[in-house]
Amino acid sequence: MKRINALTIAGTDPSGGAGIQADLKTFSALGAYGTSVITALVAQNTCGVQSVYRITPDFVAAQLDSVLSDVRIDSAKIGMLSETAIVEQVAARLSNAAIPFVVLDTVMVAKSGDALLSPDAVASVRELLLPQVSLVTPNLPEAAALLDCPIAADEAEMREQGQALLALGCQAVLMKGGHLAAAESPDWLITHSAEQRFSTPRVNTAGAAAGGFAGGREGYRAGSPFSSMVVMTKARIDRVIGWCGRFQVQGASNQALLRSAIGVIEKIISCR
Repeated sequence: MKRINALTIAGTDPSGGAGIQADLKTFSALGAYGTSVITALVAQNTCGVQSVYRITPDFVAAQLDSVLSDVRIDSAKIGMLSETAIVEQVAARLSNAAIPFVVLDTVMVAKSGDALLSPDAVASVRELLLPQVSLVTPNLPEAAALLDCPIAADEAEMREQGQALLALGCQAVLMKGGHLAAAESPDWLITHSAEQRFSTPRVNTAGAAAGGFAGGREGYRAGSPFSSMVVMTKARIDRVIGWCGRFQVQGASNQALLRSAIGVIEKIISCR
């Protein structure tokens, strides 16, 4: 069986819990060969984002050209894009690259409240990227921003907004319901043929499990049924988040440093 080559297009995290660093570690843990294109240099840790150094769109494009002209890419994940011009460069390269599976993690605002995508870039994400991706994974504020509508207040509105995003051209939508005021944290996977609900008890944590979808997309590319991939990924995320209280990490998002371990933990469990 051929080795999977995966590409992450994202910003950095020097603490290793998000972005390029977390994605590459997750790719490696699941046996994929990881490649990367850096869109921003971010000074951040588990307490928040301290500074963002913008990378020019032309240099982001140069990185994409270097990778795509030399390495066969089987799956890709798009994270932090920062600004309109970078969105445009990424969208243009994707349209010519014919990557089989692309996951869009609509990174707009960090849990600390720091903006990671300029407001004028949201329309470009909606119009240029959504029609090209296999799966988009917005939380409720991100879905509302993409649709320019109020944030969903319940699961019925979540499903409606998921269908509206699906109509914009993507193949599937995973609406993440962590912002709902409920005892559970429900997610809805919405495709053109079905809808499926996933829910677990809410865990009090300020982190965002970005690394989980690095593992999820690689599992999807490797042949797992689509809905099974999401079940596997969410179970893995919830298991790791539930263990966060046992770790002593400075800052509210003590889960962040555990994201990159998700793939490794899955391997350990599978060998028991």
